[in-house]
Amino acid sequence: MLTKKFDPLKKKIFQVLDHEGNITDEKLVPKIDDETLLKMYKTMLLGRIADTKALQYQRQGRMLTYAPIKGQEAAHTAPIAALDKKDWMVPAFREMAGMLYKGADLEKLYLYWYGNEEGNHFDEELRILPISVPIASQINHGAGVAYAAKYKGDKEVAVAFVGDGGSSHGEFHEGLNFAATTQSPLIVIIQNNQWAISTPREAQSKAQNLASKGIGYGVPSILVDGNDPLAMFAAVKEARERAINGNGPTLIEALTYRLGPHTTSDDPTIYRDDDDLKYWEKRDPIIRFKKYLIDKELLTEEEDEKLQKEYKDFSNKTFKKVEKSGLVPLEDVFNYTYAELPKDLKEQLALHKKLAESEAK
Repeated sequence: MLTKKFDPLKKKIFQVLDHEGNITDEKLVPKIDDETLLKMYKTMLLGRIADTKALQYQRQGRMLTYAPIKGQEAAHTAPIAALDKKDWMVPAFREMAGMLYKGADLEKLYLYWYGNEEGNHFDEELRILPISVPIASQINHGAGVAYAAKYKGDKEVAVAFVGDGGSSHGEFHEGLNFAATTQSPLIVIIQNNQWAISTPREAQSKAQNLASKGIGYGVPSILVDGNDPLAMFAAVKEARERAINGNGPTLIEALTYRLGPHTTSDDPTIYRDDDDLKYWEKRDPIIRFKKYLIDKELLTEEEDEKLQKEYKDFSNKTFKKVEKSGLVPLEDVFNYTYAELPKDLKEQLALHKKLAESEAK
């Protein structure tokens, strides 16, 4: 088993592609058909381009606060590629490419960051839970979904995502412990992008690596090169097999790097070293994966350039459609939580209406 061979307590990291996109050991290469390999790459590329465009739209004042995914595409796309259609995705808020792979429309995802909650409402058959911004809440949600699957006897798993900072939150530990004690089919993926907003990984936890946190709960755990799509695919595939065979959850730490800001409200140049950024730019998951596919003669530079143009046009066209949807009515912000609006919220609604009327004059 990979979780035994690459023991996180021995500081071992699982990698199939080296930093330049070459195979490290042929025996470690997972069985993935060519169609799936290309879909993985194309989705990661679409995610990168849609992400770049979203950042531009926000800077132009056309989109609300946005959380970029640049550099982390492999860490959340490859795990979804390793699942069956009936499995559940429980996202945090930085998994756009993975959601696209699972079948979510880019229009929906842009709509969410445009401030419309309809963008968080996915077709039931996709089995994607809504984006949940509260840190680490996804682990409890995922544990609940996984326990329900076990209770019903369904051969399906839930994959929940959390950031490195989230692994210090209570819900991470509560959810992981619950899944372990109930042997529920849950796969937890920590996207360790090494920054909890501006707090470095070293200041967040004294654990030698975040995968080792699962050992205390009796959960098979593994530290994976999160910028290596083949390694992430293989680790999740093994975890899924273990889960549907009744052997409980797995914890996977995807060691990656956030090449952009935490959100568009953040400025990483204040706290991050340029040399650190340059180091990780050379380990970009899309560059590595592209080289692997070109070596396998599944992709050419010309085809890649064509895809990039296609995805830029698609992203622009999709966002213009979202802009035409207009703004959400003010009442929608207040109306769907309580059966009867509390007094303080009634007062807030009245105040906002008054401000809107004064601005309109």
